[in-house]
Amino acid sequence: MIIELKKFGKTLTSRDSGSEAYRAIQSLLQGLNKEEDIVLDFEGLDTFSPSWGDEFIVSVIKNYKNKVILVNTQNRSVIATLDLLTDINGIEFNVR
Repeated sequence: MIIELKKFGKTLTSRDSGSEAYRAIQSLLQGLNKEEDIVLDFEGLDTFSPSWGDEFIVSVIKNYKNKVILVNTQNRSVIATLDLLTDINGIEFNVR
């Protein structure tokens, strides 16, 4: 399953909107095939904050662990946020 984060907007900054986005995809994730990975695609984002990432990305990873793959993470905002989330949460992201 590929989730294009730009569908939630090009500027992903608030904790509330990250939490809302996570709730919006929960039904899709619950129907996930056991063999299927979750690909989070960062292409097209302008801004990605730690608050949004903590509510959405960290929640997905905590619930689906090794099934989550991050792609198109070259944006400086994305890189900085993922580095900070790694430090804060001790999570190693599977970036391809």
